[in-house]
Amino acid sequence: MILAIDSGTTSCRTLAFDASGRCVALAQQEFTQHYPQPGWVEHDPEEIWRAQKATLDSVVAQVGKQNIQAIGITNQRETVVAWDKHTGEPLAPAIVWQCRRTSERCQELKDAGYEPLIRAKTGLLLDPYFSGTKIEWLNQRIPTENAIFGTIDTWLLWKLTDGTSFATDPSNASRTLLYNLHTNCWDDELLALFGVARTSLPTIQPSGSVFGTWDGIPICGVLGDQQAALYGQQCVTPGMAKCTYGTGCFLLTLLPALPALREGRLGWAPGILQTVAWEKDGVLAYAAEGAVFIAGAAVQWLRDGLGLIESAAETEALARSVPDSGSVVFVPAFTGLGAPYWNPEARGLICGLTRGTTKAHLVYATLEAIAQQNADLLEAMSGIQTLRVDGGASRNDFLMQLQADLLGIPVERPAQTETTAFGAALMAGQTIGFFNEAAPWRAERVFEPQITQDERAHRRETWRQAVARAL
Repeated sequence: MILAIDSGTTSCRTLAFDASGRCVALAQQEFTQHYPQPGWVEHDPEEIWRAQKATLDSVVAQVGKQNIQAIGITNQRETVVAWDKHTGEPLAPAIVWQCRRTSERCQELKDAGYEPLIRAKTGLLLDPYFSGTKIEWLNQRIPTENAIFGTIDTWLLWKLTDGTSFATDPSNASRTLLYNLHTNCWDDELLALFGVARTSLPTIQPSGSVFGTWDGIPICGVLGDQQAALYGQQCVTPGMAKCTYGTGCFLLTLLPALPALREGRLGWAPGILQTVAWEKDGVLAYAAEGAVFIAGAAVQWLRDGLGLIESAAETEALARSVPDSGSVVFVPAFTGLGAPYWNPEARGLICGLTRGTTKAHLVYATLEAIAQQNADLLEAMSGIQTLRVDGGASRNDFLMQLQADLLGIPVERPAQTETTAFGAALMAGQTIGFFNEAAPWRAERVFEPQITQDERAHRRETWRQAVARAL
């Protein structure tokens, strides 16, 4: 079997998959979230390693080391670790992808006119979400020339291989603001802009290649979490897309080729990012990505902020208890709006309230808001024929039907729910010939659109009017 190390934002997991793609063992351990100042989010790199190692040891004990053929790694993206290249000791807390401490620096760079250059080279926007300004911030505050930097995949590789592997893959490197999509390497002009030495960054090698060994077992697949989900969902041809429903939503679709990265080239909104999907067999695959900031978090707000529900599981029955939202529209722009708007100043609103509005209408409007935001992404990307879904909220049948209705295309929910971990296992397994290229994938359920084109157009226009108010 193949092991997948799945290092997330709040927990570390290790999973084992057999040759049929079935998950046969799983261990999970949460780790601490640190919020030292408003807007700052940190992790302890050593705690992440301890948690990951504990789950790895647990799964190895369950399945037997002699049965493990290879290891794949998938990880929370953009989070940065700094450590000493001689001792291996962390030099500072890890700066998490959610951390906004470099917002002012990003604005300085925008004001100085650097965003078009960065957009053209990296496919990304100037935002503290990405790793570049995090590395710059750490580099300016660490009083040693021995500092090296890496995302969580690189940190775990270093620890697993006792410091013999200092590497990353293009799916993670392409999230740093330091990597050139056109050349598949660190970009000298961007390194100079952020004051980062090339020698302090890991080697970039194909996602499907041998990165080192742990206890004699090859580590031969590395993918950022969203690209791993795209691969695990087997969205390997243009026109297919996946959406992961979590705290937010991440929608990725494979690009037919690397487009000319200048504004308007694809007819897409500027908030749609271009990134590397993976590199294998000498070929780089590229993806378009849209991020919705608030999805499952809106349901959490109904529960924790308003006290309207006791659990997310209640939302499906409540939404089904009314025929529609009663003209209520909810735009959950709690932290601004993500793609395709990418407007951090937008704020949430609820409109269309009447004396007859009930909590069922608000729940309906919340689920519809999640589906509407994803419909915005698909409209901005164009050309998507099929959407495959994963993540916690994808288990909500009502939401998935809403999604199909608003998109006007089928929504496919897979039988294999561990798509992110499976993507890493699949990449590793294919690298050693354990899985063939026709990887196992089957739908558990397909949701077909059930409303008319006129009804869809009316609901989409109502949503756009509400978003315009939020903006």
